[in-house]
Amino acid sequence: MKKFLVGVSALATALVLTACSGNAGGGAPGGGAVAQGDPAGGTTTTSAPSSAPATSSPTPTPSSSSSNPKPTSSKPKPTPKPTPKPAAKPAANAADVPCKAALASPGVSACVDLSALKTWLLQDGKVIYGPVKQLPGKKGHATPTGVFHVSAKVKNYHSKQFDAPMPNSVFFLPGIAFHTGSLSVYSHGCIHLSAAASQKYFTTLQNGNVVQVVA
Repeated sequence: MKKFLVGVSALATALVLTACSGNAGGGAPGGGAVAQGDPAGGTTTTSAPSSAPATSSPTPTPSSSSSNPKPTSSKPKPTPKPTPKPAAKPAANAADVPCKAALASPGVSACVDLSALKTWLLQDGKVIYGPVKQLPGKKGHATPTGVFHVSAKVKNYHSKQFDAPMPNSVFFLPGIAFHTGSLSVYSHGCIHLSAAASQKYFTTLQNGNVVQVVA
């Protein structure tokens, strides 16, 4: 009788355990959790792997630039104006030089026109410089007229008689020379030239060259 009761009790227990698991076949329908035996007497729950969500393809972003860009209008470049050429200076005419002896002299020579306040440098009868303005001696100290020759050159001469500087002095008479001087104040007999002209006369004329002075 006791063995029968033990057997009935075991059967009932088995039915209860089967009803709690919710799975008579021992599987895990619908991907549910399955209680498994653990050697230590507890239970561990293993979750069924879930499927990865489907990846959706990215939506292409429309380009901001227009497929048909508007043509760029370009302004026409202005036509550059031609630069006017400077007028050519007329060549100095030897016919205007009043110094016959200087024109006839070979090599370099100089001509001084006292009344016209002009002077020239010549070479073999042709004008190579001038006319340029000159200022001769004042009344009482007039520049002598005639044909002379260069006798000396002093770059930085200083007159002791008048206590005055005479740069680029080219002497053609004692105490009389071409040199840098005022073109508004008459001299004491010398020929005043601008600084540029006196430099040209100083470098061009050499000792022995003819200098003719006409009234």
